[in-house]
Amino acid sequence: MPGNTFGSIFRVTTWGESHGRAVGCVVDSPPAGMELKEEDIQKELDRRKPGGKLSTKRKESDRVEILSGIFEGLTTGTPVSMLVWNRDARPEAYEPIKDLLRPGHADYTYLAKFGFRDWRGGGRASARETVARVAAGAIAKKILSIFNVEVVGFTREIAGVRCEINAGDFELKKIFELAEKNAVRCPDAEAAKQMEEKVVEAMSRGDSVGGVVEVVARNVPAGIGEPVFDKLDARLAYAVMGIPAVKGVEIGSGFSAARMKGSENNDPIVLRNGKISFETNNAGGVLGGISNGDDIVVRAAIKPTPSISMPQKTVNVKKMEESEIVVKGRHDPCIVPRAVPVVEAMVALCIVDLMMVQGMIPRSFVKR
Repeated sequence: MPGNTFGSIFRVTTWGESHGRAVGCVVDSPPAGMELKEEDIQKELDRRKPGGKLSTKRKESDRVEILSGIFEGLTTGTPVSMLVWNRDARPEAYEPIKDLLRPGHADYTYLAKFGFRDWRGGGRASARETVARVAAGAIAKKILSIFNVEVVGFTREIAGVRCEINAGDFELKKIFELAEKNAVRCPDAEAAKQMEEKVVEAMSRGDSVGGVVEVVARNVPAGIGEPVFDKLDARLAYAVMGIPAVKGVEIGSGFSAARMKGSENNDPIVLRNGKISFETNNAGGVLGGISNGDDIVVRAAIKPTPSISMPQKTVNVKKMEESEIVVKGRHDPCIVPRAVPVVEAMVALCIVDLMMVQGMIPRSFVKR
């Protein structure tokens, strides 16, 4: 089954290639009667687009065009189609290496699957496809804001340097403001400085580094997630693992839970203002695959950008002989900061979909 669509009720289909004419998506369908304009989408795309000293030199404005699903400034309840033109595509830059399989990329696997591949920067496998995810995620965030649900991400780690701030101790608005102040999107100013130094060091060697993105969803109501195969944490892992460069996902205490005792990992249940709550949040807001009303905490491990200018061993598929490749061009030395809004988008899309399944979000906001 083709895997270009995500969601069960709130469904998103993305399309387009890295160096094709455009990328975009169809969102089927936001509730009717919600105010939506291109500026709502653009502010999220601006966070993902190239730019800055630690980013690719590809210059894309990423201006979104909404083609359908809006009338008189409101969603109609029908599919919203969005398009972003590729203005700075340079497919000719890949022609010299079109027969060389790039290590760390999907060149070989796409060839093995289809017997043919788009060699222009990775085609569908490129991170350029995430423009469409962020555009769709902007709509999901807009819907969630109506229910006071916040989704905020930041850089938890780059090249072994870890942010020590606990997002649970702050308003998410403050975390967002602190993270957006620097090039690596880390709310810990001292750690951010060290992260930037690590990225610059890797750049100077023609290498790259990876890291960890953390996303927190706050005020998600208890009760979303479908036992047993559509658990909230299972769906979140599926959503986030589908992002290019993601190699691991954890919820709450995640892999560290394997090193804890039950007495350490369990979250004591208490009453606060007459409501059931939890003293700690090792569960990451999910118990038995269902939200418990606490912060949902998701972390994604992002691999180092595979396009590096250091010589690497590969195979020439036309000559079927071993060769060497040096990938030149415009590539991020660390994709982690630009991955933050992408992970946010997938978390938001997942939560909206499951809230609609639960009946918490109506098909229309219009009062009749």
